[in-house]
Amino acid sequence: MELTLINAKDIIKHAFNEQQKQGFKPMAIVVLGSGGSIRASEAQDNTSLLRPKIAHGKAYGAYSMGLGSRALYERAKVEPFFIEAMNSLCDGALVPVPGGVLIRNKDGQLLGAVGITGDNSDNDETCAVAGIKATGFVADTGGS
Repeated sequence: MELTLINAKDIIKHAFNEQQKQGFKPMAIVVLGSGGSIRASEAQDNTSLLRPKIAHGKAYGAYSMGLGSRALYERAKVEPFFIEAMNSLCDGALVPVPGGVLIRNKDGQLLGAVGITGDNSDNDETCAVAGIKATGFVADTGGS
């Protein structure tokens, strides 16, 4: 099974629905598919210039490491030099804070990742999870 463009756009639509329902700040979302390729990306009005890059970094770091960015955040607290080294290997594109969520199918196969930024990291993650689940996939935040 592959993460299609339609799936990616649906994830974004549902994530933005959650953002609006919760009254969170404007967000940028990047959905990556197999191999870390960008499947879809959108930024709401009034997001800052760096938001799409931050969203990409959350998704790219999670996908590249095979861990939701919440796990990367926890690891950064105990092994900051490891995360710094991984960020260097990713050419600075790894953002180790919540909001980068892996997309899995029901069998646990990794299909891609979503990165969201704009509000606080926990709220970003909430929207990513909502978008993934509403589309029928399994969200993996890297948390327990």
